[in-house]
Amino acid sequence: MASRADNIASNLSFANFSKATELKSRIWFTIGVLIVFRFLSFIPLPGVNPKALADLAELTSGGVTDLLNAFTGGSLERMSLIALGVMPYITASIVVQLASSLHPTLAALKKEGQTGRQKLNQFTRYGTVFLCAIQGWFLAAGLEAFGAQSGINAVVDPGYMFRVGAVISLVGGTMFLLWLGEQITARGIGNGVSLIIMAGIVAQFPTFATNLFEGGREGSIASGIIIGFLVMVVVLILLICFVERAQRRLLIQYPKRANARGMMQADRSHLPLKLNTAGVIPPIFASSLLLLPLTITQFAGNSLDSSSGTGGFLQTVLQYLQHGQPLYMTLYAAGIIFFCFFYTAVVFNPEETAENLKKNGGFIPGIRPGNRTADYLDYVLTRITVVGAIYLTFVCVLPEYVIAQTGIPLFLGGTSLLIVVNVTVDTISQVQSHLLAHQYGDLIKKAKLKGRKR
Repeated sequence: MASRADNIASNLSFANFSKATELKSRIWFTIGVLIVFRFLSFIPLPGVNPKALADLAELTSGGVTDLLNAFTGGSLERMSLIALGVMPYITASIVVQLASSLHPTLAALKKEGQTGRQKLNQFTRYGTVFLCAIQGWFLAAGLEAFGAQSGINAVVDPGYMFRVGAVISLVGGTMFLLWLGEQITARGIGNGVSLIIMAGIVAQFPTFATNLFEGGREGSIASGIIIGFLVMVVVLILLICFVERAQRRLLIQYPKRANARGMMQADRSHLPLKLNTAGVIPPIFASSLLLLPLTITQFAGNSLDSSSGTGGFLQTVLQYLQHGQPLYMTLYAAGIIFFCFFYTAVVFNPEETAENLKKNGGFIPGIRPGNRTADYLDYVLTRITVVGAIYLTFVCVLPEYVIAQTGIPLFLGGTSLLIVVNVTVDTISQVQSHLLAHQYGDLIKKAKLKGRKR
């Protein structure tokens, strides 16, 4: 059932786009900031040899670095100032969100409104700086060690001074990206951090499309495979658009109250429960955990002795956890399903929601307020999460199966598609909101002019 706002937005015309000067300035500002982001991704860290990094990137392909490199638009591969991207901020925000749901003190801050949210955001920034420093140090140390083992001088002058300089540069680059994201959110259009991640993913589309069609021209990739891949992408995009907007709306009824005319009237509203409450968090967590052994093995390099117990175990695990292997896809699907239920249980609290409804006098028809309402919310949420977990598993595992069967180096996984489509839909919704506000503003101006003429 579509809401009144959805009906108005569906009838909204984009013909008035040229008249919305504020919206155009916001869009141009957003495009300008994203261009700055792309320029930063090509500025290497001090003391790094860019030509040697290209050789190292081929040796480390297939690990968790590929996942992070896709989200940073190739910045990690080039070891630029923003090589870590905004992923430390995403990780810190998830940790603070989980902690605010489990720790009583942080949970009390969460309920304090704007002041509490500002404190939690401050904790998130502190966590971002800490994670950037830790990841930057290990990244610089791993780059030195891996380059030396591979016979490639990726670092011009290795040592503690290089590591300290790399940490300072990486922390500054990530915090500058966060500032750019905040500027987009405040002065541009859409969510700034999400748009930066999406821009990094979309930036690699031309390279991938060129390699795909070049392979078809040379005959290394069959034309039927290319057509099938394009059909798969279109179907997945349509499925994501449909499911991400799907909601289960629970009817909420309030007691009868006297309106302006003195008549008793009962208010009604809906509690929307998204089919995919967890978003893109489950596939990110599941893929990161599964690719961790491969990344450790790659950076261990020649120091890993396959004859030893630990080395032999890691080599065996590496063989079974390669992309397209049945064990990898099974564990990947199981991890997505587990994190779907885990993260949904963390971000949505049925007891708290039922208590808030009870305080405001709202109730679900046929369900008693209090514990019975909480049990009913948990009952409904569990069942729609099953559908959401199946949907996420299908969207993320299907590209992995295509990679295994066709051998296409497909960086465009289900997680990337989820992020791109979700951010695009959210940005378009905000554009529609601005156009709707502009349309209402024109109607109000016309009404005032008619009133003055009278």
